[in-house]
Amino acid sequence: MRAARACAVAAAALLLSGCADLGYYWQSASGHIDIMRAARPVPEWLADPATSAPLKAKLELTQRIRRFASAELGLPDNASYKSYADLHRPAAVWNVVAAPPYSLTLKSWCFPVAGCVGYRGYYSEDAAKAEAEAQRLLDLEVAVYPVPAYSTLGWMNWAGGDPLLSTFIGYPEGELARLVFHELAHQVLYVPGDTVFNESYATAVERIGGAMWLQREAGEPARREYAQFDGQRQDFRALALNTRRALTQVYESPEAKAKDWPAVEALKKAAMADFRARYAELKKGWSGPRQGAYDGWVARANNAAFGAQGAYDDLVPSFEALFEREGRSWPRFYTEVRRIAALPTTDERRSALQAATGILQTHSSDNNNGDHGA
Repeated sequence: MRAARACAVAAAALLLSGCADLGYYWQSASGHIDIMRAARPVPEWLADPATSAPLKAKLELTQRIRRFASAELGLPDNASYKSYADLHRPAAVWNVVAAPPYSLTLKSWCFPVAGCVGYRGYYSEDAAKAEAEAQRLLDLEVAVYPVPAYSTLGWMNWAGGDPLLSTFIGYPEGELARLVFHELAHQVLYVPGDTVFNESYATAVERIGGAMWLQREAGEPARREYAQFDGQRQDFRALALNTRRALTQVYESPEAKAKDWPAVEALKKAAMADFRARYAELKKGWSGPRQGAYDGWVARANNAAFGAQGAYDDLVPSFEALFEREGRSWPRFYTEVRRIAALPTTDERRSALQAATGILQTHSSDNNNGDHGA
């Protein structure tokens, strides 16, 4: 049965893609098929004597999280996250993002169903690195980052849904809950072509839902562990936001408008040096086993990395404020988000969010990928 469903998925993907870039779409279809083939229902893993005790405990936890997602957060109760796959690799996919030397605007790639997005995903790290090199040859700054999970937006629930994966099953309890809530949020709502709206909305759902889970369901050790790392995460996000704003000022400076690129490059280097110096100072106040969690990101940070991060963060305060405005009611929140999402352009959606929440939509970057006025 799984093989038949996998063939159907592959056929659908190739039919949707037409004749353009069949090699890329084939790796996408075959990569997802491999994940589906590896997935088994959670009860089978729990009944298997070969399944380790720690994995069984995590799988049981995910099913509690899964039930909470539907019962308390209004997220879909379907086949997703009720099976598990061991991928024997560190990431589900690797995303490639690219941006010009003097802009945080991500390059867009357009796909069936998903529309135009600011990344291109590969099931092979080597393939992602090859794509990154191709983008560098176009004089773009590039970042490649591992992705532990992705959503098929509910389209594959008929074929077994999105499985839990070995790439994130070991996360601490609070992080595991947030990830499941984030991916299920995409099944509630997805706007083709508006990466910032989609990711900021799902990030708001994960943050609000994660806080509810920890408060109502988690034990004190899990809350303490989460609080320590989330404090560091919030510190880092604030620093990154300030840096995105500084870089945006550089790229919109009089020097940039005059196309004085040596001067712009000097300003850019100063902003990046300040970012790394401030990060080093920030880290001095951190402790715990995840103290160096951002070291690699900071070392490789460039326009593409900052642009991708902005997609997940820029509108989150607006969505959080919208949830509060709707009386912390999930049905009312989703209804209002759907109303705003139905507006035809990114500018209209931003204006509607501002009108609903009173939060001025001033963003450090434009990652909305191509539907202004479309």
